[in-house]
This record gives sequence, C-alpha cells and structure tokens, in this order.
Amino acid sequence: MKKIHLAGATSLALLVSACGGTEAGNEAAANQSASAEASGGEEGENHANEGAVTLSAEQIVTAGVQIGRPIVGGSGTIELPATIEGDPQGTQVVSAAIGGRVVALTRNLGQSVGRGQTIAIIESREAAQLKGDVEAAQARLQLANSNLAREQRLFSQRVSPEQDLIAARTAAIEARIALRQAQSQVSAAGGGGGGLNRLGIVAPISGQVIARPVTLGQTVAADTELYRIANLSQVSLALNLKPEDAGRVRPGNVVMVTAPGRQTSARISFVSPALDPETRQVPVIATLDNRGGQWRVGEPVSASVQLSGSGGSSAVRVPTTAVQTVEGKSVIFVRTPKGFQATPVELGDASGDTVIVRSGLTGREQIATTGSFTLKAELGKGEAEHED
Repeated sequence: MKKIHLAGATSLALLVSACGGTEAGNEAAANQSASAEASGGEEGENHANEGAVTLSAEQIVTAGVQIGRPIVGGSGTIELPATIEGDPQGTQVVSAAIGGRVVALTRNLGQSVGRGQTIAIIESREAAQLKGDVEAAQARLQLANSNLAREQRLFSQRVSPEQDLIAARTAAIEARIALRQAQSQVSAAGGGGGGLNRLGIVAPISGQVIARPVTLGQTVAADTELYRIANLSQVSLALNLKPEDAGRVRPGNVVMVTAPGRQTSARISFVSPALDPETRQVPVIATLDNRGGQWRVGEPVSASVQLSGSGGSSAVRVPTTAVQTVEGKSVIFVRTPKGFQATPVELGDASGDTVIVRSGLTGREQIATTGSFTLKAELGKGEAEHED
C-alpha cells in the first residue's frame, strides 16, 4: 500500500513538472519529501515498540492475566508420584524355621503384636525330634551332675582318686553344653508350642501385621514366610527419579508429601548409587513420622522433592505457564506502565511446575504468571496489523 501511494505522488509530481508548472511541481516535491519523512519516523517508532502489548488495567483483568513476581532463591522442586512403604529398618519377615503343618495363627492383618508373643504354631516330626533332644540332654545333665556330686564326696573322703573327680566334672560340663545346644535349636526353630511335636513362632519385634500369606492348616516348608510385621511409627516413601534429577537430590533434602486431606514433610534418607535395571531410574527413599497412624503402607501419594545444587541460592524461577515462544525464542511478558513487554530469556532446568531463568530477568520484575498465551496472541495480532 505504501509503495502504491509513493508511486502516485511521484507520477503527480512528474505530471505537474511536465506541464511547466514550476511552483506546483516544487510544492508536490516538498509534499512527497514530508510524506517520506513521516513514514520513516513511524517505522522507527514501531521498531522501538516491538514486542510491546498495550493493555489497560481493566483489559488485563478481563483477559484473565494474573501478575506476580519471579521466585528468587533455592533450586526448585520436582513433583512426582510416590508410594508409602514400611520402614526397611522396622520391617521383619517371620518365617518357619522347620517344615510342618500350621495349626495356629494368632494374629490377623492389621492387628498389633508385641515382641516375644507367640503368633503361630507349627506341628511336625522335626519339632518332636528337637524337643526330644532337649529332654534327653536334660536327663544326661542330671545324671552327670549326680555323678559329679558323688565323686566330690568320695574324693573328700579320700576314697576316689582325683582323676575320677576330674572326669566327672568334665562329663557334667559336656552335658551342660549339649543341653544348651539342644535348647538353642528349639529356640532357633521357634519356641514352646504346647506339645512335644509342636513349636511356637514368636514375634521378633513389636508392630502391626502387614502381611499373612499362609492359611490355617497349610503345610509349609522351612523358610516359608508366615507373617510380615512392621513398626509403622515411621514409614518410608519410595521414589523413582530420573538420573538427571537424582543428581540434584541429597540425603536430608525435604520432601512434601500430599494426599487428600493430609500433608506432611519427610526427609531423603537414601539415594541409590545405581539405576534400577528394569525402570532405568534411581531408587530414592525418604522417611516420615507416622506416630499418628495417618499414613498407610501401599498408599499412593504426591511428593514434592526439594532439589539442590545447580540452581544456587540466587536462582530466578518462574512458573512454566509464564513462558511463551515467539519467533523461536523463549519470552516472558514483563509488566510495563502501558501493558506488557515480551522479554527474551534464557531458560535452565525445569523443576516441577517452575523453570529456572538463567538470564533476561533480575527477579524484581512483575510478570504475567497466568494468561501469557493471551498476551502472545495479542502480540501476534498487533504485528499482523502493523504489516498491513
């Protein structure tokens, strides 16, 4: 359109000049020069306002644009799903030390149990053999003690030689050792049980029953799991992080744990030095207090993990919703007296719903945190009108 107007003005000037009107020609030439200067000034002004979006305060509210400031400090967080698990240090598997038939299970899922309480009874011939060994060892010890007492009496009366006394004392010591060994075998297998062919399995720790994979009357082999007991006053949070994120997580970092109607904080206690061979991610464990019993093993939760390292304490972070792409460049709309200015920025690592801004912002600006896509559309509309 501008070229058409210039061509028309030039033709008019040439026409007047050809007709011999010197004054009219000079006037037309002056008008043409003034028009060109005005056009050049307008283009300079538009270039200076490149990236600007003019909006009044009312228009900003109507467009649904929310204004905030960048976050300065820290390295951000990462949001990911997690699962509540029993504390590995407070979880104990109770298994059958001998094979046999389960004749008693005294605890159900979720019930509490105290350390040393009998929670299962197994009936088997092996149990009878172990208990028989104990009784035989007790009888041998009783006989050995009796012989020792007799030899001591005879030696004091100078009837038996000293070597007989020494032999009797040695036999008594060996019988005592044999009894302790037999009792240890029974103890390792379980405990009492109420009969010669029965062994009672006791709880090694206090806690709650979180698994009971066997049923009453079932025949089990040695080392079969009977119960899984957990002390749930402290539970764990099982996380799986990408290697690049795990590199910015350290033991002691805070994790905010959220579930419907509940929220608490936990701390990272372990970051695996190796990837899980199946998921190719890094297993991470956090521990949280559960003395109130509000967290249950197996419950899915949302975890917000605090990151450390690369961002630094002066890192500038903005919501990901504040960032738009204009002509292949990342921009953030900064508030101005007349509206907003699309400011190019260099972005760093994303951390959950925020991203680090390496350059382009000082952290003191007011920016469009929500509704920046609307501003991008307005910017595109204004550029289109300018081209027309």
